[in-house]
Amino acid sequence: MLYTLCFLILFLLILTHAQEAAVYAADGFLLWYSKMIPSLLPFMILSGLMIRMGLSERLGKWFQPVLKPLLRCGPDVNYGVLMGFLCGFPMGARVAAQLYQAGKINRQEARFLLAFCNNIGPAYFCGFVLPLLGRRLAAPYLFGMYGMALLYGIILRRTLFRELPDVQKSPVQRPLIQKSPSLLANLDDAVQAGLQSIISLCGYMILFNLLNLVPHLFLPRAGIWLAPLLEITGGLKKLGQGCPLYTLLLLPFGGLSCIAQTYSMIQGTDLPLGEYVVHKLLLTALTALYYLAWRCLLPHLFLL
Repeated sequence: MLYTLCFLILFLLILTHAQEAAVYAADGFLLWYSKMIPSLLPFMILSGLMIRMGLSERLGKWFQPVLKPLLRCGPDVNYGVLMGFLCGFPMGARVAAQLYQAGKINRQEARFLLAFCNNIGPAYFCGFVLPLLGRRLAAPYLFGMYGMALLYGIILRRTLFRELPDVQKSPVQRPLIQKSPSLLANLDDAVQAGLQSIISLCGYMILFNLLNLVPHLFLPRAGIWLAPLLEITGGLKKLGQGCPLYTLLLLPFGGLSCIAQTYSMIQGTDLPLGEYVVHKLLLTALTALYYLAWRCLLPHLFLL
């Protein structure tokens, strides 16, 4: 009954405020077209191709000397960490789900990757967030965004996930994704899967931008603060430099659109979305402690 009432109200708002609704929906589509397609689709295709051709383990082995002392995991888990941190959200969730479905990692390892690797990408952070905030320093914010996430992963590896094997055993499970016999067949599969995923992200970005219509009409003063919680990119553009600390604490969480997009990446698996949300909240709290420590120890440099 509650869902029906909410959907009915949203339909009525779209009909009675068609012009504003069209602007919000168009903003979501333009953000998807200009930001998500060029920054994510190539990585989705290439990563899917590497997993299908069994190259993820080989790449993960190259970084074993760096990552194994920190996380004590096998090469395919290392690959998931690299893709999650370098390619950005939602590639962390997508790669974890694909590795799990392909039988290259087990469920515990996939849950471990999902807990700390599905973050805002460095290209987005350095190319959009930092210029938007107009900060002079860069290193403290990069550490707050990625150093704290890696630290959280190290803590998890030694607490909740201390039973993970140091070296992966093969096969982990019966593969759900079968290898195609040739490079072109693998490439075609990767392209089709990438396009399907990127199109679903378009729908989520349009919908959650459209939901900004509700606070715009009923909570106009709070709307600018609620917008990033609904869809992070469009919301941050509205917020601008208004409250940099609020922005920096929103980024580890990602907002409701990011949670919905993560579900889109892991559906078809038994990876728990609720657990992912809890980890994002804990990472946000850890990041808040980092900025509190910065404020207390170096107040003259805080948020420069």
